[in-house]
Amino acid sequence: MRSSSPLPRMSRRGRVTIGVLIGVFVLFTLLGWGVQAWTDWLWFSEVDYTGVFRGVIVTRLLLFLAAGLAMGAIVGGNLWLAQRLRPRHRPHSPEQATLERYRMLLGPRLGLWITAAAAIVGLFAGLSAQSRWNQWLLFRNGGDFGVVDPEFGVDVGFYVFQLPFWRFLLGLGFTAVVLALIGSLAVHYLFGGVRLQGVGDRMSNAARAHLSTLVAVFVLLKAVAYVLDRRSMLLEYNDGVGVYGAGYADINALLPAKEILAYISVVVAIAIIVFSNAWMRNLVWPGISLALLGVSAVAIGGIYPWAVQTFEVKPSARDKEAPYIQRSIEATRASYGLDNAQTSAYAASNLTPQDSLATDTSVVPNARLLDPQLVSQTYTQLQQVRGFYDFGPKLDIDRYTVNGKTQDYVVGVREINYSELTAQQSNWINRHTVYTHGYGVVAAPANQVVCGGQPFFVSGFLGERAQESCSSPTDQIPASQPRIYYGERMQGGDYAIVGKPNPDANPAEFDRPAGESGEGRESYYAYTGEGGVEIGSFTRRLLYAIKEQEANFLLSEAVNENSKLLYVRNPRDRVEKVAPFLTLDGDPYPAVVDGRVQWIVDGYTTAATFPYAERVNLQQETTDELTGRGTIQLARENVNYIRNSVKATVDAYDGTVTLYEFDENDPVLKAWNKAFGGDLIKPRAEIPPSLADHFRYPADLFKVQRNLLTRFHVTNPGDFYSGQDFWQVPNVPDAPDSGVKQPPYYLYTQFPGQEAPRFQLTSAVTPNGRQNLAALISASYEDGKPTLQVLELPDQTRVSGPVQVHQQMTNNANIRQQLNLLSSNQAQVQYGNLLSLPFGNGMLYVEPVYVKSNQTDAYPLLQKVLLSYGDGGSFVVLADNPADGIKQLVEQGKRAAAGNPPPTGGEEPPGDGGEPSATPSATPSATPTPGQAPPLTGELGAAADRVQAAITEVRAAQASGDFERYGRALKALDEALTAFQQAQQAAGGNNAPNNPAPSPGG
Repeated sequence: MRSSSPLPRMSRRGRVTIGVLIGVFVLFTLLGWGVQAWTDWLWFSEVDYTGVFRGVIVTRLLLFLAAGLAMGAIVGGNLWLAQRLRPRHRPHSPEQATLERYRMLLGPRLGLWITAAAAIVGLFAGLSAQSRWNQWLLFRNGGDFGVVDPEFGVDVGFYVFQLPFWRFLLGLGFTAVVLALIGSLAVHYLFGGVRLQGVGDRMSNAARAHLSTLVAVFVLLKAVAYVLDRRSMLLEYNDGVGVYGAGYADINALLPAKEILAYISVVVAIAIIVFSNAWMRNLVWPGISLALLGVSAVAIGGIYPWAVQTFEVKPSARDKEAPYIQRSIEATRASYGLDNAQTSAYAASNLTPQDSLATDTSVVPNARLLDPQLVSQTYTQLQQVRGFYDFGPKLDIDRYTVNGKTQDYVVGVREINYSELTAQQSNWINRHTVYTHGYGVVAAPANQVVCGGQPFFVSGFLGERAQESCSSPTDQIPASQPRIYYGERMQGGDYAIVGKPNPDANPAEFDRPAGESGEGRESYYAYTGEGGVEIGSFTRRLLYAIKEQEANFLLSEAVNENSKLLYVRNPRDRVEKVAPFLTLDGDPYPAVVDGRVQWIVDGYTTAATFPYAERVNLQQETTDELTGRGTIQLARENVNYIRNSVKATVDAYDGTVTLYEFDENDPVLKAWNKAFGGDLIKPRAEIPPSLADHFRYPADLFKVQRNLLTRFHVTNPGDFYSGQDFWQVPNVPDAPDSGVKQPPYYLYTQFPGQEAPRFQLTSAVTPNGRQNLAALISASYEDGKPTLQVLELPDQTRVSGPVQVHQQMTNNANIRQQLNLLSSNQAQVQYGNLLSLPFGNGMLYVEPVYVKSNQTDAYPLLQKVLLSYGDGGSFVVLADNPADGIKQLVEQGKRAAAGNPPPTGGEEPPGDGGEPSATPSATPSATPTPGQAPPLTGELGAAADRVQAAITEVRAAQASGDFERYGRALKALDEALTAFQQAQQAAGGNNAPNNPAPSPGG
């Protein structure tokens, strides 16, 4: 039979073209990698963390080479062995005639084809292995936790540091053997060692020995997998009870089954080699052995555990699973730091306001009125000065001691927002060499408003200022270096080029408006800090021109021999690059420390293999109303161990990154520090006290712990199984149907059991499926150590939760009318943080009410404060300020104690200082109580609404400083008052209110 002709060869021109294209691709790929590596090295040299860059690069390279060479050698060696074991003589058959053309094509260059196949396999194996650099470093440097698992008595360090990499190596081994088996089978078939047609054996002795050995190795690896699976069972999800870790059926049925299957696998591997080569020399009995292994895996590892679970566990799951639920509870509380939570009962039995509310100095005066999310717009409008300055969508909360008094402040940083530059300002020169930095930290006390609802600014002023009643005459939180070169508003492409060509040259960077109130001449500045990469040489300029794909690095005169390039300017990105092994909190915050502005970033060490601990998704657990509004959403990382082990700082002027050890007992952080030389993290003892004074409990960690405490505050296995005492995090009070969780809030206050006010993070929780209050969870630092406190209310308490309280306060008849008057066609009402404050064995709720005009560039102003005490519905007031509200609550409490409960329509707050008096309910069916004005109805009620709306617009216009708008508002108010008087005359006094028409304040 005539053999088929070989495949046609490619022309010389075609081969050259393909070679050139491949060469160009490789050249540009290597050039890109080289430029990226070089610029990264320069950046790490700037921040003095080259050890991290070198350690990661070297580790990834070694893993790439080790895994690639090992995988390539295994696969390539087996392919080479398969062709070496080819039979000398092949029987004639149509099958062999068809294969002959392929043998003629591959035969002359078979070594090259085998090398290419091994190289491709090694390349992908190396790429996979180099991405496991973090697992390898922990595997190599990890130690003991000092805690053993409850089943095998093995230290938890094995599960966290060793098990993940062993599982990766096992997976790599399975892949190598499978690829070698498939490749060897193909080569044996190509060269006649394995035949589908013809007389005689279908497989040569050499091919059978080779392939059966590979199958036996695969089965032996399966035995190793069964051994590792026994340990991994402690990490799996137990569907029967909804917790993680091996349950009753797993321990008593599946665990011994895995051990039996491991022994069976070893026996089967030996049987395959013996029956295939030393005894019967066929594949019948090896096939039977494999089939028996499969049947055993199904019967012993599947059916038997299922039967135990179905017929033994389910009928009495509460008792059978109790020990394993207890394991999960204890492990979860330990792995998330919940075991130190201090739980105490809080009766909240006092439902009547007491006199002590009016004389308190720890809780009531510190109630925060400024909502950092809402007043960000106010900061921007009042302190922006230039359109390109920005404070971001959410401000931060921190505490400072001013004039001997410690309290919390709402803090914002005046940064450059490059997206707000005009078209003229956005050219390359302006964007990167002129508008390089922001200026100043603007702060205001969180519990104080002035000038019609504005924050009382105490810092961050620009230029010379005259004394103003709406702000402090002096800078109470001074910063010796207020310039912000590194900030949250700066993204990847927002690099800055700084530096004068010579000392006598004029500075080119816009610094700040120099005149009073931001008017007058502009001030310019030249950067003198240590930050930035020097780019004065032609080589550096060319390097960064390639990196940024920007020719101006070479062509522009703005880049001179003294120029520095500042990039990676977002504090969170900067810390993430320096410490890639940390999970960072989504809300960095600024603090003025020793006169310098420092960004503080909380860093977490995490793990996902803590035995029996609950596994959570960080992105899901930390998402709430503020996510994406000034806080960064965390990645979808599944963890079951977390510690706030690192406090990182980034200097806002020179970009210096410092990592401080905060948890001295965290084994994961010790492993990472050891992996990078042992001095990457500064010891806790080196934390400056002035910096430690600004540490706050991180929000994302608190959210995870709070969410877990809703279940794992129950420590009795039987109660946990029933789930009746579980809690839930309430939705946002003013939008409960949105499904968005209420975020925790920072407060400087004193809770029961605390000796003095603390700066703490607080959240209310409600019973699962109900809206009344179940507990208050707070977190703070006590003597520098993290503390969790749970104030647990009795079951079936009458105290309302946040959603109920907001609804009860805003649906109160009298309050509803006042809120409607505030929200006219010209303005809208916005609600601030609803604060739940335990006080006097009762609950005090405070919710600020903002009014925002619908005018362009309007901003929210604090106009009223909602206060409630007790169960949320009995004692409710809407006051101009907390002091007045507390007085009204106390008066209500006195009347209630005297047997005169407050009217259902709420109390009418008296007019104060020219402020508009509250009008009674406009509901026609409402029956006025003695001493209360009759309801306004018809045209008179509409006229009163118009007057109140006009008053609100007058206040807003006055606060905004827009005189034209203020004049229009006064005219509208005059018209509204005239209409009200005409409506009174038309009513003939029959429906006139007891109080005269309201008049605008101040």
